[in-house]
Amino acid sequence: MRPFNKRLDAKVGGGIPLARDEALRFQAQAPDWELRDEARRIERTFRFHNFREALAFVQQVGELAESEGHHPDISFGWGRATVSLSTKKIKGLHENDFIMARYAARPVG
Repeated sequence: MRPFNKRLDAKVGGGIPLARDEALRFQAQAPDWELRDEARRIERTFRFHNFREALAFVQQVGELAESEGHHPDISFGWGRATVSLSTKKIKGLHENDFIMARYAARPVG
């Protein structure tokens, strides 16, 4: 398995989604993220002290998503933000989703 210390691969186009067992191996390296939808996406809810912190986190993840060209689904409200990752081009999970998960989990600041 490839390490997380690499950049996102922009050439996913014709790729195939990770099989469930592959997704489970990557998920073991991102244990705070849950496999969802029959291992077609990963999701994590982050907790904050207030709305402002949640908003700052969402803005940080949004900037990261734009810079990397890999856009999660995000919902947030007072004290929480939920990030859901999958690779839309292949309708499932790709290594990029786990790389992005690691980047997104870094603290605001």
